[in-house]
Amino acid sequence: MKSKVYTLTFLLLALISCSKTETYQLLSPDSELGISVSNQNNTCSFSVTYKGDTLVQPSALGLQLMDNNFTENVSLSGFSKKEFDETWTTINGKQSSVRNHYNEYAITVEAVHDPQRYYSIIFRLYDDGFAYRYSFPEGAIGDSLIINKELTSINFNRDFTYWATNGERHNLGPITRSEKELESIIPPVVMQFSPKSFMAIHEAEIVEFAPFTVNAASTNYSFSFNTNYSKRSQSFNTSWRAFMLGESAGDLVESNLLVNLNEPCKIEDTSWIKPGRSLWDWRVWGYKAPDGYEYGLNTRSHKRLIDFAAENNIQYLLIDADWYGEEFSENSDPTSAREGINIEECMEYASGKGVGIILYLNDVGAKRFGLERVLKQFSDWGAVGVKYGFMTGSQEDKVKQTRRVVELCAKYKLMVNFHDNPIPPSGDRRTYPNLVTKEFCHAQADAMRSYFPETAVNQVLINMIAGPIDATNGWFGLNNAHSRVKVFREIPGTVVAEVAKLITNYSGWMVMPDSPEEYAKKDDLFECVRNMPPQFDSFLVLDAKLDEFVCVARKAGTDWFVGSLSNRDARTIKLDLSFLPIDRKYEATIYEDADDSHFMTNKESYTIRTQLVDSKSELTIRLAPGGGNAIYLKDILNVKE
Repeated sequence: MKSKVYTLTFLLLALISCSKTETYQLLSPDSELGISVSNQNNTCSFSVTYKGDTLVQPSALGLQLMDNNFTENVSLSGFSKKEFDETWTTINGKQSSVRNHYNEYAITVEAVHDPQRYYSIIFRLYDDGFAYRYSFPEGAIGDSLIINKELTSINFNRDFTYWATNGERHNLGPITRSEKELESIIPPVVMQFSPKSFMAIHEAEIVEFAPFTVNAASTNYSFSFNTNYSKRSQSFNTSWRAFMLGESAGDLVESNLLVNLNEPCKIEDTSWIKPGRSLWDWRVWGYKAPDGYEYGLNTRSHKRLIDFAAENNIQYLLIDADWYGEEFSENSDPTSAREGINIEECMEYASGKGVGIILYLNDVGAKRFGLERVLKQFSDWGAVGVKYGFMTGSQEDKVKQTRRVVELCAKYKLMVNFHDNPIPPSGDRRTYPNLVTKEFCHAQADAMRSYFPETAVNQVLINMIAGPIDATNGWFGLNNAHSRVKVFREIPGTVVAEVAKLITNYSGWMVMPDSPEEYAKKDDLFECVRNMPPQFDSFLVLDAKLDEFVCVARKAGTDWFVGSLSNRDARTIKLDLSFLPIDRKYEATIYEDADDSHFMTNKESYTIRTQLVDSKSELTIRLAPGGGNAIYLKDILNVKE
């Protein structure tokens, strides 16, 4: 391997020193990832090698600008390189700190017969992936310019299996590339080339143009991009086309490449941005408590929810749609509450209990009554955040409106959660960390249906590559939940799996859908939730296999939590605890499915056991069909040798 690195380094130096060459070798900081950008016979192409394996064969690279095809009859020039290395602290992240280390390369692509037509391609190579974007300075635009199409065709070296997001339904896949042709796939797309070779494709820094989709309609092993650009008359950059690499599906989820491709935080004072768990009134409507009380859309119900949150380490209450009138009605004014709800009284009561209130806002009300006016009113009332629903408009309109909402929320110190087919997360939470989560997934019991266990497994390994998701997990009363007004279908799963999802799913707001009384009925199980921090310090995939299972460890101060989920099959998993510090001992409280638990026929049975463990321990855990496992590892003392 060393000789290979030395050869690549020598080649790079030789090529740079030759001013007439139009082949450039780009390397990651550790030299394990190499990209060759070439212009053979005036045709621009690139190839990718990772850890000695050629993943991408020579592939067309470039754009069509009006009538100009920039993959042919072009010249390459202006090659430059710079290295960047920093470590920054996250505010709303999977890890508490992130290293941002890359080599950046710039290459100018110029039309041979029209030198006034040109652009730059910017590459960034990390040790775990790469990205590129197109940059258009003022001189390249003329009076105006439009990108008609991206002509890049990524020709993979061999056949592969892939999975992808699928809106509010179970994710696509597994699909063998050679056996099926699809024209529009929503990223992230996860590809497996061999047992230890994975790649994910997504976008980073989606701020100006509509998101791309991936096109797999050709008869070979290639992917291309479907894009839709509007005309520009000033300098601009496209979003980043981002490629994460790893030896496992878990490596792709752990990657921080997307956030690193976004600009640093633009909010000067971030002290008010506080991730946490939230109760949710929407799915509780119609629930009848043991004392005879029936929950509804009213301040009395909200106070009951606030009381439980305050007593159980839950930071927020989300008051969802219809609180200011029918959500899709143009006459529903979000600056005034409907009959039965006293927002000022609710806010004052919650503040006295140390609980923050999140208010729903529909796109209709925001546009009809003025977005800034509404957000200022929410802030004046004392709300801590907004759930924004059903944004309308073209995809580019939604991109721009999303950024406008986020910026105005930052102005009025409001966190924000986007629902109902939002623009994909793209690492933008680094720039505006008040963007705490999106419903970029099939949220549980949403879209008038629920999902099955395999969806919960794959969302961790696919959707969460893009960023934090609001999957609304934490059901405890699974048997009869569908008798409520806003629960439309029976919910498959086990109650232990519901606890595990609060660990496996990364979200700035963990929105929990059940009633206080259902949580209280299983107080010994809910103790695991009470012990969770508002925000974890790390995200580590211990073991996983797409479609089958996933095990995730999260650090919380000096404690740890481990969550595991299975598909419809029962399984036994051996957990290696070597991720724990070697000088500590832990009391492991293990929350397990019962022997006869099942995601459809016996959902609410569970057992709890404890044992002492350390970094040398190996735990054997059992998961029921469609079930889960949750472990609370409490740091108890130093190991005395």
